[in-house]
Amino acid sequence: MNLYLDDDTAKAALAARLQKAGHLVVVPGDASLGGAADARHLLYAVRHGLVLLTRNHDDYEDLHLLIDATKGCHTGILAIRFDNDPTRDMKDAEIVRAIQNLEQSGALVANEFQILNHWR
Repeated sequence: MNLYLDDDTAKAALAARLQKAGHLVVVPGDASLGGAADARHLLYAVRHGLVLLTRNHDDYEDLHLLIDATKGCHTGILAIRFDNDPTRDMKDAEIVRAIQNLEQSGALVANEFQILNHWR
């Protein structure tokens, strides 16, 4: 999968794990978008055929709903939700495994808002 990691997800360790698992990974620094607005990150991902990976669930769900309501298209948004118990938050290895599980299931990604926590 070709991925764009949002600012809140663009850790070097996660990017390296994803690349090792065979994914193409782009981070905001690669696109000169560090600190940009969420809509700019999503726009970059769409224009470059990348699925956006974020921990910013609420804002990107709103962007997804707006695009859907206007009959638009996007390349897909994968969201990581924080649990009430920080010890249960998804670790990098779980994120990589969840993406693999999602891919293997054949579930749609384009134009979808997928919560990765469900794919652990």
